[in-house]
Amino acid sequence: MLIEVYGPGCHRCHTTVEEIEKVLREHNVAAEVRHVTQMAEFVKQGVLATPAVFIDGVKKSEGRVPRAREIVTWLGVEG
Repeated sequence: MLIEVYGPGCHRCHTTVEEIEKVLREHNVAAEVRHVTQMAEFVKQGVLATPAVFIDGVKKSEGRVPRAREIVTWLGVEG
């Protein structure tokens, strides 16, 4: 599983990465987490607001920090 967080490196972007990594650890889920900071990649993926979260190429969230329970739902694990 590939989880990509698109954002320039702001506090909300880092918080999103940290929250995703925390959920992955808590639920023992293996995934690669990438923080994409290049504006050209934002445009390529159609990201209009950051942070944006993609899981295996599918946009799950944009313009806000997702909550842990929401991330759990995306991953399909018990909350």
